[in-house]
Amino acid sequence: MHISEGVLGAPVLVAGAAVAVACTAVGLKKLELDRVAQAGILSAAFFVASLIHVPVGPSSVHLILNGIVGLLLGWAAFPAILTALVLQAMMFQYGGITTLGVNTVIMALPAVVCYHLCGPFIHKPPRIAVPAAFACGAGSVFLGAILAGASLIFTEGSFLEVAGLIVTAHLPVMAIEGIVTVFCVAFLKKVKPEMLPGYDAAVFAQAKN
Repeated sequence: MHISEGVLGAPVLVAGAAVAVACTAVGLKKLELDRVAQAGILSAAFFVASLIHVPVGPSSVHLILNGIVGLLLGWAAFPAILTALVLQAMMFQYGGITTLGVNTVIMALPAVVCYHLCGPFIHKPPRIAVPAAFACGAGSVFLGAILAGASLIFTEGSFLEVAGLIVTAHLPVMAIEGIVTVFCVAFLKKVKPEMLPGYDAAVFAQAKN
């Protein structure tokens, strides 16, 4: 999912950086002090998940976990993912410094979108919560692949075929991340339901009784 340096045009890089800065500012404002440690752990999980990657043209295919990161952090997914991307760029040369903004938007924006779309259904009955969790995990990868492809197309129209290849190559990743998100949500609902969006202590206590 990382786009390498030297591929994207200046307008795309500037636009990506501007959106990333604005959204990261919102994320930092919404990140409560008692959730900083949680954001750090999720940032580390995101960092480790993409260590094993397969190059696909100017991008790469790997686990992302942006769905579960977005579900647990909401807008704070932006600073968490940006931090991991900075470390990846500096330590392993994944992506690059100039593409940090675009890569952050590609992976964090879908996480926030899926948080708002799927979050309200996570504490519903399993017949609703399970598909919602799967959609969050798979959908965040799908939207990220679409954004990566769009970034390439806006840079150079001839990248259309590569953009299609990126989306296709991420189809197995979508399924895997959807399943991983379902299991993570099921586990958290049992041991730490307040970490998930839409948690209501009174409703949860009444449901247990």
